[in-house]
Amino acid sequence: MSCHRSQLRPAAFAVALGASLLLTAQAAPTQARADDPLVVQAREALRVNDQARLARLAQTLGQAGHPLAQWAEYWVLSAGLAKAQQADLNAFYARWPGSYVEDRLRNDWLLELGKRRDWAGVGLEFPRFRMNDDREVTCYALIARQTAGEGQRTLRDEARAAWMAQRDVDDGCQLMARYFVEAGVLDEDDAWAHARQAAEFNRPRALRAAAALVSPAAAQGAAALLENPARYLTRLPPTPNATQRELAVLALARIARTDPAAAAVQLESSWARRLRAEQAATAWALVGKQTAVRLQPEAVGQARLAWQHWQRAREKSPPPWSDELLGWQVRSALRQPREDRDWALVQRAIAAMSPASRRDEAWVYWDALATRALAARGPAGAPERALASEQLGPLASQMSFYGKLAAEALDQPYGLPNPAQPLRPPEREQAAAHAGLNRSLHMLSLGLRSEGIREWNFSLRGMGDRELLAAAQRACEREIWDRCINTSERTRGEVDLAQRFPTPMRELVVPKAQEVGLDPALVYGLIRQESRFITDARSHVGASGLMQLMPATARWTARRVGLNYTPQMINDPEVNLHLGASYLKLVLDDFDGSLAMAAAAYNAGPNRPRRWREGQVLEPAAWAESIPFNETRDYVKKVLSNSIFYRAMLGRDMPALATVLGPSIGPREAGARPPDRNLP
Repeated sequence: MSCHRSQLRPAAFAVALGASLLLTAQAAPTQARADDPLVVQAREALRVNDQARLARLAQTLGQAGHPLAQWAEYWVLSAGLAKAQQADLNAFYARWPGSYVEDRLRNDWLLELGKRRDWAGVGLEFPRFRMNDDREVTCYALIARQTAGEGQRTLRDEARAAWMAQRDVDDGCQLMARYFVEAGVLDEDDAWAHARQAAEFNRPRALRAAAALVSPAAAQGAAALLENPARYLTRLPPTPNATQRELAVLALARIARTDPAAAAVQLESSWARRLRAEQAATAWALVGKQTAVRLQPEAVGQARLAWQHWQRAREKSPPPWSDELLGWQVRSALRQPREDRDWALVQRAIAAMSPASRRDEAWVYWDALATRALAARGPAGAPERALASEQLGPLASQMSFYGKLAAEALDQPYGLPNPAQPLRPPEREQAAAHAGLNRSLHMLSLGLRSEGIREWNFSLRGMGDRELLAAAQRACEREIWDRCINTSERTRGEVDLAQRFPTPMRELVVPKAQEVGLDPALVYGLIRQESRFITDARSHVGASGLMQLMPATARWTARRVGLNYTPQMINDPEVNLHLGASYLKLVLDDFDGSLAMAAAAYNAGPNRPRRWREGQVLEPAAWAESIPFNETRDYVKKVLSNSIFYRAMLGRDMPALATVLGPSIGPREAGARPPDRNLP
């Protein structure tokens, strides 16, 4: 029998399922069921927008009391939100109180209410939104509060923060910005700040939208500079007006993204004088960031010029530069030889960061080293050296790259944390009965990984250390290693190293690593970072398997090691491990045994670290921190830190991180073995 549209309305559907779905609200720990394939079919019906089939499957799952029936009902309601009414949502909330899908649907509904401009509805729903992790929803909620008459002073800081956090143009935050500019809560300075940030991060739509909030002339100028920034600058008058000066800063930022040297010439030749001092400071800072990303030595001088112009503006407050821009000022200083390093620039840039960024382990460490380096010799510098030790002390207890470096800087032995107490039977039983964890594990067993992970993470909210350890143990025992590791890493007072650094497939990993001449701890450290031991993991760029091999790299390595290989073998754990370990050994040899450069090469390809090693000779920690790619920088630090813990897990002594990092990194010495340019 065919289904008419009227039969698929959310309200009618909810009535049909209500009684049967209540049976699954307190479902026992889940096991495989004969009707599990219907859940997968329902998800596929959602993907292809077959709402009639989705509704039939959801009703069948609900009548059967399937523990994942609430997901099927959520998919039905989310697909029909455009026609839904608040009563439909309230009925769903009442059936699944406290569940992930309740809060997920509330998130979707808040977005729908915002699109409808139903500010009263947003105002009622938003306080019940527990995740509160959707930036667009936050912007809609701010509009609702403003239209309800909340004071402008109360809202300004929140509205500005939400707008500045917007990654690209969306309906909610752009509408909020327009509302608040018209109401006088935000002003032109806020709009220009947003436009400068958009220029820095190459978000042309956001730049254009921010300029449009200032004036039609600003919008027209933004369009022109986005089309050709250099030409736009040539068309400005010798004495530009206020709007034209702001647009000139944006044009210089656009030029700097592709040619920072050309932008520097523009500033040096005339624009530094034609702009206000604080605008020239920002322009130099933006140019300096792009120069630093390219690891060019001029970046330090450009950062210094930025600060000189800022001081010339007699601005006593920190400049309104992004934390990432300030971070690149620090990295530009770190690219100098240690004996010539501008430690004052390091401290100045870190001090200007937001409080959250100043707490980042990297900046705590380098700020402390700057304090120590700038201290006077002898007794006169004792207070500064004591302050540096005070900064490093809390960091030295952290299980991280900079935690280890901090301990070594304090000449403290780096030991393992005290082991967590074994889980007690009631703690295990509580985790085994947790409905959200059970739904997640059921989802994961069906291959619905995205939904399963979201359900799992929601279930961890509010858990204490013991609950987290029990949840992690459930994942470990099911060999869902990413949930095992990620959950255990959330604990603070108690640490279970076997959960955080598991050693699955030891019978494969250890002999294969030794066979190719690698430390098994390094291979484990790399797999933990690459795939979390998910054998069929596949990245968004196409890397596959335990060691996340790209197809071309797998083919090339197979030829080098003489393996009869076909593409279908890439996810076979033994083959993937053999090829990945062999490739890692090849890049390690190519970089003369430098683990930092080998890890960077494994993640970003060998040619990039070859370029990154050019210039000054640096200690490996400074070299690693100055890696231009955020992902690769984080990757190198985590792989090397992981490998030290894996030595302990394999029953060996933990070496100093400085020993693992090896000697200084710089240009390849004359006469040294040339690099293998055939490496992919």
